[in-house]
Amino acid sequence: MIKLNSLQYPNVQNLHITNELSLDILKNNDDFLKIENELKIKYDFSELITFSFSQSGFLGLFLELERKGKIAVCVGESYAIIQAAKQFESLGFSLVWIDLEKDGKVNKKQIENADVDFLFISSYVIDTFVKTDLEEVKKLTSATVISNASADFSTSSDAIYFDTYKLTGFSLSSCILFKNDLFEEQVIGFKDVVAVNAINEALKIQSFQTSQKELFKEKLIKAFGDDLYFFVDSKDTLDYSLHFALKNIKAREIIRTLALNSILITNGEGCSLGLSMPSRVIQAMGYEELISRNAISLTFTKTFDEAEIEKIVNVFAKKYRQIRVLNEQ
Repeated sequence: MIKLNSLQYPNVQNLHITNELSLDILKNNDDFLKIENELKIKYDFSELITFSFSQSGFLGLFLELERKGKIAVCVGESYAIIQAAKQFESLGFSLVWIDLEKDGKVNKKQIENADVDFLFISSYVIDTFVKTDLEEVKKLTSATVISNASADFSTSSDAIYFDTYKLTGFSLSSCILFKNDLFEEQVIGFKDVVAVNAINEALKIQSFQTSQKELFKEKLIKAFGDDLYFFVDSKDTLDYSLHFALKNIKAREIIRTLALNSILITNGEGCSLGLSMPSRVIQAMGYEELISRNAISLTFTKTFDEAEIEKIVNVFAKKYRQIRVLNEQ
């Protein structure tokens, strides 16, 4: 199996649950505290709480932060955050949206002009994986920056959380790391030990290959010619990801066809969540829904030699042309 969709579909690991990790207020809970401290030390934060990586979970975070100040959310964040932000507004609270430009980058002028105390923005945009320089963002705003660190971690983030489903393949709780008293202290009995352990183990084995993007890009351009185009500049995306589009087909057609040939790709977060909709991120960049259905994303976690890449791309191109012929009949 050739897996080129790891940022959206993880390599699922077995969950290991032992009695030693169970929590008890009458014991020292050293095994769990060791895991918790590993994450704190690795990312240089002092506090950790767990919460649901879902609309309701992020809404809870918003409601807690709302008591302390104003909130802004970038439209390039995860689906769960976007849904939570919309529900937050529907409850009568105000919130600032940070848009995406046509090239997929965040609108930094809006960040600079936003009078907010908390900013949900990550070092990459969901779906396209266009990079956002959070160090530069911090120069534009005094807001506390809260980021998704599942695919990339920036030391400029003031707090980070993880998408457990994308890291482990299981819809467990997430955890958020922070300093000071950004969020209320969580009693140990409410912490999801299984989730924290699964996140920690997944991050230990997480690895990406940065040597593959340009090789794949060169072969894809050669094989597809004018049928291939780019919504975003590949130089602006994470070094282990490639985002492009194919004309006159829906991405799901090629995704399903290639899966039968054991080549796994994706068109974005909606694909991995089982949502029957095109990339909302591409539409947020100003493209029509029909065009956004052309989007495809690749992630590189393994090194392929040139012959292997050509073989993969040739299968890709063959299946694409078969789909085009069938669609035209």
